[in-house]
Amino acid sequence: MGRVIGIDLGTTNSCVAVLEGGKPVVIPNSEGGRTTPSIVGFTKTTERLVGQLAKRQAVTNAENTIFSIKRLIGRTWSDTEAERRRIPYKVLPGKDDTVNVEARSKTYTPQEISAMVLQKLKLDAEAYLGEQVTEAVITVPAYFTNAQRQATKDAGTIAGLEVLRIVNEPTAAALAYGLDRQNKDHCILVFDLGGGTFDVSVLQLGDGVFEVLATAGNNHLGGDDFDDRIVRWLIEEFKNASHIDLSGDRMALQRLKEAAEKAKIELSTTVSTSINLPFITADNTGPKHLDTLLTRAKFESLIADLVEGTMTPTRRALQDAEITPQDVHKVILVGGSSRIPVIQETIRKFMGKESDRSVNPDESVALGAAIQAGVLGGEIQDVLLLDVIPLSLGIETVGGVFSKIIEHNTTIPTSKSQIFTTSADGQTTVEVHVLQGERSMAADNKTLARFNLAGLPPAPRGIPQVEVGFGIDANGILNVVAKDRGTNREQKVSITNSGKLTAAEVERMRLEAQEYAETDRTRRELVEVRNQCEQLMYSCDRTLHANRDLIRPDLIERVETARADVKLLLDEADPSVENLRQHMDQLQEDLLAVGASIYEQTDIPLE
Repeated sequence: MGRVIGIDLGTTNSCVAVLEGGKPVVIPNSEGGRTTPSIVGFTKTTERLVGQLAKRQAVTNAENTIFSIKRLIGRTWSDTEAERRRIPYKVLPGKDDTVNVEARSKTYTPQEISAMVLQKLKLDAEAYLGEQVTEAVITVPAYFTNAQRQATKDAGTIAGLEVLRIVNEPTAAALAYGLDRQNKDHCILVFDLGGGTFDVSVLQLGDGVFEVLATAGNNHLGGDDFDDRIVRWLIEEFKNASHIDLSGDRMALQRLKEAAEKAKIELSTTVSTSINLPFITADNTGPKHLDTLLTRAKFESLIADLVEGTMTPTRRALQDAEITPQDVHKVILVGGSSRIPVIQETIRKFMGKESDRSVNPDESVALGAAIQAGVLGGEIQDVLLLDVIPLSLGIETVGGVFSKIIEHNTTIPTSKSQIFTTSADGQTTVEVHVLQGERSMAADNKTLARFNLAGLPPAPRGIPQVEVGFGIDANGILNVVAKDRGTNREQKVSITNSGKLTAAEVERMRLEAQEYAETDRTRRELVEVRNQCEQLMYSCDRTLHANRDLIRPDLIERVETARADVKLLLDEADPSVENLRQHMDQLQEDLLAVGASIYEQTDIPLE
């Protein structure tokens, strides 16, 4: 095995690192920078520019300069409306409702654009190491879906890299922090706020084991959103001053975006910054210039709700890990946006302690990826990484219930299976509806896939045994197998191009699971009682059909009346659970009397 590199494929900037002498080191790019802008530009001469060179020409070539592609990769067209509104380059629907981009009249998938960035990092690594590089560990946000993880792996393949492992970004940062602290048993919280995504993970470190206790996040929150708030403010300020709306001018928007990013960075070290953009536009009176002052206080007011939005996943991660802020020994800040003073102050107040500054926010994720690469390559011994899945996985069962097979925050890789059966007589096909989420009812969760297991021998309901197995590999990619245990017939599906969860959906699942916990419990209880009633009615029908000659007529009338009462309730749209239970108990009691009568008729002594 050759050298394995670690890559942080970021929304705004990317970074590559490698293990040297047992220590991870960042590989500088050909321009001398330690990070590379995740930007690809296409010139008039069809030349392709990647990184800093692409960023330099973005203003004059906005329509053909692709950035923040990580916010589109592995997602659907309908899922990316907000992102599409704020980018100057052209996007169009792709295969299977995905998103493609267009530059110089040529269409590219997000995987292809990401692969161009990865190729640049690969070439820089090869120049640094003096040998060919073919294998890599690539990081992704902890809340990336199966589709996004698979798309990232595909991008690596396109770039000529064998992706040995997909690692969650906060987990990689924890590796970078904890490599020299393996023998110290302590709990850390990694707060990872990057250019396009936000993750928070709670980990337990000790004896070379890095165990993720819980993870939470928001795939639509990052530095891009902070920049966008400044851009919108600048557009409004300019409109009020000159009565010109810049929102439709692509070149102006690109200049505003770059100015906003620069202002955001400057406000991390100063209390105010001047935004001066001469010749931003023109009208019949001549050229117009934008010149305004942005204070840190104004900036903080513009992003106040976004800052508070980082606290919800943080609280959730601590709650899922069943610990308090006092139980956390160290808080690690990762990602360039974590440098924003109000972010640092907010997390300090919430956690009750200063953050650890021993890791570089821009480089720690790549360094952690290089450490994991060293583990896989055999260069590092006695380090074990135990990651988790962010959301529960399961299938839909009778009554629209979501039956969880793997709970959220379960350590991966893992595999679990459950036995299910048919709900109708003579059923020869079962549909397996794979879901992801936390709600009790299937309709309230996110569909990952649907597939059929056909060819079941006709049999009474409840007889066939269908084993549904879920397997999640170390990359967090899911495979589902449904197998009929009677015939050994099986159907497999790899969840690679589905399950595109938006941050809003993830947040809705979590919040609604808490807010409507009681409603969900009642609905689930009703479904369970309905199923019990139907099973009892089925048992009643079989008993009466097979033994009618042995049952007294008055008992037959009692049972049929009780069954009719249960059926009447089941036909109601929203029957009372209590009423159903009462009538079900009555039917059960009458059936017991029938059983006793049958045994009396056959002279079998009752014990």
